[in-house]
Amino acid sequence: MKENLLEETIESSLVYDGDLLKVRRDNVKLPNGRSGIREYIRHPGAVVVIAFLENGKLLMERQFRYPLGRVFVEMPAGKIDSGEDPLQCAKRELLEETGFTAASWREITTVHPCIGYSDEKLIYFHAADLSFSGKNLDEEEFIEHMELSLTDALDGVKRGEITDVKTVVGLFWAEKIAKGGWT
Repeated sequence: MKENLLEETIESSLVYDGDLLKVRRDNVKLPNGRSGIREYIRHPGAVVVIAFLENGKLLMERQFRYPLGRVFVEMPAGKIDSGEDPLQCAKRELLEETGFTAASWREITTVHPCIGYSDEKLIYFHAADLSFSGKNLDEEEFIEHMELSLTDALDGVKRGEITDVKTVVGLFWAEKIAKGGWT
């Protein structure tokens, strides 16, 4: 006989209310009737763009990430603004960060990267038929775009040089897209 796995919120409090993240601490009723504490981060969600250039290479970025104190190779991505449609966010982020627009868009999947402590979701889009029109970075963004073959990018994952989870997941989807699978 299976036990119910759901937890019921008894009390919820906001611990930190930041510009990007909201930290909550909840008292919950566990499936066995006891109580427990759950601390977690509310995140507005983000988009990730898998963009192949005309030459078959991926459009990637290099960006310094403060929490880890180093530059990462990543796929174009960005936070979904309040009330913003995810596809419109993907189009905006691709243009802002790389200067490219795409004539063709397709939603691929949604991933929850941090289920133990955050409600963050990443919505992946495949962008095709790209054309360059000029970057328009936010004031606090410093990003270099680059081209990388899928093979080189996957080798970067294998060597531990590409470790950003949204990019690693995106590269495995890019591989499926390139091979015509999972469409």
